[in-house]
Amino acid sequence: MKPKVILQASVLVSAAASLALSISLYFAGNEQTDKLNGIYVGVWVPSILALGAFLLAGKKES
Repeated sequence: MKPKVILQASVLVSAAASLALSISLYFAGNEQTDKLNGIYVGVWVPSILALGAFLLAGKKES
């Protein structure tokens, strides 16, 4: 398997896991802190995707 494909897959899996964790944290509890923790983890999704795009932009096609 090519390293580029592995990187793409790992970035997408990480972002999906972060989204799932964010949703579960947000709806799991009734307290304000549970919702804030869910929102905080939800902010990770675009950050993970941006990091993946940054890493992939530096790779040369071969």
